[in-house]
Amino acid sequence: MTAQLKIRLAEPKDVPTIFELIKALAEYEKLSHTVTGNCKDLQEHLFGKRPYAEAILAEWQEKAAGFALFFCNYSTFLTKPGIYLEDLFVLPEYRRRGIGKALLTYLANLARERDAGRLEWSVLDWNDPAIAFYQRIGATILPDWRICRLSGNAISQLADY
Repeated sequence: MTAQLKIRLAEPKDVPTIFELIKALAEYEKLSHTVTGNCKDLQEHLFGKRPYAEAILAEWQEKAAGFALFFCNYSTFLTKPGIYLEDLFVLPEYRRRGIGKALLTYLANLARERDAGRLEWSVLDWNDPAIAFYQRIGATILPDWRICRLSGNAISQLADY
């Protein structure tokens, strides 16, 4: 890390900034129309009575440049906890400065401290720059796995089955 870059765990006061970064990520992925959340819920989910996720903020010269949002998962085969990186995003004007790698390095250190068996995430198949970056840092892109998802009415339909 350089003197210009600071990576730190998010604090409650950072929630509006993180939410703006989430919206910027959605815009980058052409998914702005899917952002239905809000700062109040994000605050509760990150810092409430039962936190569901954690976040890391990257600051370049004291300005928000990117973030990572993650949560714990579990490997039954390893019988160890893991870290699942839900989102990693660096604003376009701050890219190619090592910020993404610094965020992942921070998470790798956190995974080691927590004795995690895995640090995992997904990448969109069209995002060739991200795929190349992840491979350069040693990540394996798993060819045999597909994400399965229930959302909205599909959750209710299955719950009512």
